[in-house]
Amino acid sequence: MPADTDTAPAGVVPARRAAPPWVLMYHSVAEFTDPAEDPYGITVTPRTLEAQLRWLHSRGLRGVSVGELLKARAAGRDAGLVGLTFDDGYTDFLTHAVPLLLRHDCTATLFVLPGRLGVDNVWDPLGPRKSLLTAEGIREVAASGQEIGSHGLLHQDLTAAPDDVLQQELRGSRDLLRELTGTLPEGFCYPYGHLDARVVEAARAAGYGYACAIDPGRLTGPYALPRTHVSQADGGARLRVKQLRHRVRCLLGAVHR
Repeated sequence: MPADTDTAPAGVVPARRAAPPWVLMYHSVAEFTDPAEDPYGITVTPRTLEAQLRWLHSRGLRGVSVGELLKARAAGRDAGLVGLTFDDGYTDFLTHAVPLLLRHDCTATLFVLPGRLGVDNVWDPLGPRKSLLTAEGIREVAASGQEIGSHGLLHQDLTAAPDDVLQQELRGSRDLLRELTGTLPEGFCYPYGHLDARVVEAARAAGYGYACAIDPGRLTGPYALPRTHVSQADGGARLRVKQLRHRVRCLLGAVHR
């Protein structure tokens, strides 16, 4: 889907086809000592997150929400900005991540599930169980200056969803978040990173300004932004490798477009 045929709110995404920005993908921020406590590799400790934010600063980079990043990019002012995203809406984002983001003058996008408020990550069969933010918790996150985006209602694979379920996950979750926060979310994040052309087009048609994926390949664009997974093992050297890998992928993508 060519980017120059997409429609989106003014100032949110650039109209021209361009290499995607560097966007980091986090999930949970919590204390743990045994790798067995994190079977999916989705948790970083607060100490590790702070070290990663310090590394970005040492490289002349600052983490911002994807909405802020794309608006700056459209205005040609995105130099030195990196997108920060946190999937699922865990309670620990409010307790552990927000204080660190504020301390380091960063913002982030938190993708939440308004159909699973105040429960836990039932979609992860291996656990551990992690609590999800309540409606009040999401409002606290928004009040702290972070961007709230939709992760759908129930954390379902949208590529396997029939059209009516797909619309409810996209449009229904967006409407619920407007009721909850008073603002329509601009961003969407595909659960599990699963997407196809039908799902990408449905996200655009639902009114989102952008959508985040993981490794969308040929579908890369404003509604399928690739992201770099960040883990507990990622110190400065590994982050540098991941940054270079992103640049190489962007170059290769430009060659094949």
